[in-house]
Amino acid sequence: MNRAITQILYEVAEIIMGQSPESESYNDKGDGIPFYQGKSDFGEVYPTVRMYCTSPKKIAMANDILMSVRAPIGDVNIAREKCCIGRGLAAIRPRGENNLKYLFYLLDYYKERLAEQGTGSTFKAVGKDILKEFKIPVWNLEKQQMIADIVDEIQQLIFIRREALSVLDELVKSRFVEMFGDMRTNPMGWRQSTVGKECYYIKDGPHKSPSYVSEETGIPFISTRNIVNGSGIDWSTAKYISKEDYDSCVKKCYPQKGDILYSKGGTTGIAKLVDTDRKFANWVHVAVLKFRDNLDGKFFESMLNMDYCYAQSQRLTKGIVNKDFVLSAIAQVKIFVPPKELQIQYRKFVEQADKSKLSIQQSIENLQTLKAKLMQEYFG
Repeated sequence: MNRAITQILYEVAEIIMGQSPESESYNDKGDGIPFYQGKSDFGEVYPTVRMYCTSPKKIAMANDILMSVRAPIGDVNIAREKCCIGRGLAAIRPRGENNLKYLFYLLDYYKERLAEQGTGSTFKAVGKDILKEFKIPVWNLEKQQMIADIVDEIQQLIFIRREALSVLDELVKSRFVEMFGDMRTNPMGWRQSTVGKECYYIKDGPHKSPSYVSEETGIPFISTRNIVNGSGIDWSTAKYISKEDYDSCVKKCYPQKGDILYSKGGTTGIAKLVDTDRKFANWVHVAVLKFRDNLDGKFFESMLNMDYCYAQSQRLTKGIVNKDFVLSAIAQVKIFVPPKELQIQYRKFVEQADKSKLSIQQSIENLQTLKAKLMQEYFG
C-alpha cells in the first residue's frame, strides 16, 4: 500500500462504550480495579488513578485507547492496566496488526473533527454508531510503525524539555528558601507584613464585559487564563477591546510595567509581574497590585506564588463554583520583607533561570510545530 486508504474505525478497532458502575462499588482505597470516569482522569498519555471499582460493568484492557466521548469529545489516553470505564469514556482496541501508537496519534489528530459530530443540547456526546462509522486514513503496518516511531521520538523530546522546565521551577523555589528561609517559620527574622501594608494600590478591572474587537484594531484585555499558566503573561489567547473601552477600563484600574497581576476569580492566588510596556486592560477577575519601593517586583511575584502565600489565598477565597478572592482578602495575605539588596540578588538568579526557560520553551514550540506538520502530512 503506497498510500493510505480510507476505512471506518470499526474496521480497524473494537469499540467498547463505558458504563457507570453502581456508586457503592467504587472507592478511593484501592479496592478492585482502577476506575476512570472521563477526561478529568487523563494525563499526557496515561490516566491517573483516583478511584477504584469492585463491580465494574464495562472493562478496558491494558493498551486500549481510552477516548473521552462526553464534553469534551475526542481526547485520548492509553490504559496501563485492566480498568473499569464510566460512561464518559470508550475503549478503542486495535484489531489485528494495526499499530497502537499509530491509532493513538491518529485519533488525537482527528479529535476536533470527531467533536463536531457530537450531539446533545447541554453536554455534547458521541455514541457508538458515530464512532463505528468515523472515517480515518490507514497506512500499511510498516508505514504505521514508521509514523508512530517518528511522532513518539518528537513527543519524547517534548516531554524531556517539559521536565527540564519543571526542574528549573523547583530550582528557583529552592533558591528562595535557601536565601530567605521557610516563610511559615521565618527563621531569619525578616520584617513581617501584609500585602495591604506593602501595596498602596489594590484594584480589579471592570465588572461589566466590554465588547470585543479584532486583534488588528484592538488593545489586549487580560483575564485569569492569561496569567495562570507558564511564565509571564500569555498574550496568545488574549481578547481585544476598542480604544474607547480601554480608556474607560483604565479609569477604574490601570496596569503598568512593574505592577503585579494577581488572579482573584476562578483560579485564584497566582501572581505575575508585568514586564512589558505594552498597553492592556484587565478583567474583574484580575487584581493589579502597585507596591512600595522596599519590594522588588520579581521577588514579590515569587513570594506570592510560594506555597505559604498560595495556601493563604486558597483559605481566603470564597465560593465553591464561582470562586472569588476579594480585594479586602488579598490585602490580608501575610508576607515578609527581607533587605532589598537580597531581593535583587534573588531577582538576578531568577532572570538567568528565565532565560534558560525561554530557550527551552522555544525548543518545545519548534518541536510542536514539527509534530503538527508531520501529522498533517500523514493524517491530513
